[in-house]
Amino acid sequence: MAAFIDAQRETYGVEPICKVLPIAPSTYHASAARRANPERESARAKRDAVLRERIERVWRENLQVYGVRKVWRQLKRAGVAVARCTVERLMRDLGLRGAVRGRTFTTTIPDETARRPPDLVDRDFNASRPNELWVADLTYVATRRGFVYVAFVIDVFARMIVGWRVSGSLRTDLALDALEQAIWARADTDGVVHHSDRGGQYLSIRYTERLIEAGMEPSVGTVGDSYDNALAESVIGLFKTEVIRRRGPWRGVEDVEFATLEWVAWFNRHRLLGIRLLRLRAWESDWISRRSSGAKRRHESQHSGPTRFAAYGPVPARPRAGQGGLDFVGAESESSEAGPVLRLRARVVRAGPSGPGMAQQKPGAYCSALSVARFSGANGAR
Repeated sequence: MAAFIDAQRETYGVEPICKVLPIAPSTYHASAARRANPERESARAKRDAVLRERIERVWRENLQVYGVRKVWRQLKRAGVAVARCTVERLMRDLGLRGAVRGRTFTTTIPDETARRPPDLVDRDFNASRPNELWVADLTYVATRRGFVYVAFVIDVFARMIVGWRVSGSLRTDLALDALEQAIWARADTDGVVHHSDRGGQYLSIRYTERLIEAGMEPSVGTVGDSYDNALAESVIGLFKTEVIRRRGPWRGVEDVEFATLEWVAWFNRHRLLGIRLLRLRAWESDWISRRSSGAKRRHESQHSGPTRFAAYGPVPARPRAGQGGLDFVGAESESSEAGPVLRLRARVVRAGPSGPGMAQQKPGAYCSALSVARFSGANGAR
């Protein structure tokens, strides 16, 4: 602000400029006096100027790899009495930082102003069926042409990657394209919980609107929780270990995209995962087939075999004393205006006073007359 006033003071004057800017003329004049005569600086400002030179010298002499802790230790060894927080503040002002192992590039930048959905997962990455819970995240890949970014959408039930995208930018289109592929691949997305971190790409208006259009429920991880999206980060860790680090260096977007396509196809169809070492697609297909066969068996058991009906519902296979029912003996179907009609032929069953033992074996224990129970396929039993 002082530099701006210095540049414009000859044209507009100091006081008119200070009326527009949030600064008093006396504050500006005091700052200008200190810059003209450093002896008028405060004791802290004078000490900071000396420490800045020493901190930068220590940092450069040690190959620019020292962080706050080691720079502070080196200064103490040189006899400079300084607090660690002071070294941290001055290094931050100078833009100095040490070398850090592992990932240092930030791909997910939280949007502090956007409204955030609640955390519906609470670190419980388990699902009882496909299309119950999806997790999404993105990562970066260093290439000779610059950074390339890869976004993934994973179905938690079988850990299958249902959507992915490679791009040269971190715009919302990257995450949105991966989501579109997942929606197209799965089709039935009504009620799916979509969980992500607090990145601006996942909290954008376009992304949120697409989730709502697909009938999905957005979920966002909590702040300060290193496990808020652990499953997606685990899959990305496998991607980095098995593809990026092993097969690099990479030339550009095309190479990364083709390798990702190849790896995702292998990951979903062939890779053994988990304690039981199951193939993901086979595990999901087996679950679907077991569910279909179970539903088929339940349907057949409800419509076959000897079935007894009481006046107001099913009775035990062997009726108690004094209890009556219908013993199913045959069926025939016919059509009507109301829909298909199934006619069941049954005989009346009545147990003797002593129970279902000897009384059922005596003549007359079963009536010879046939009763007809009428069932409608549209309205159920009548």
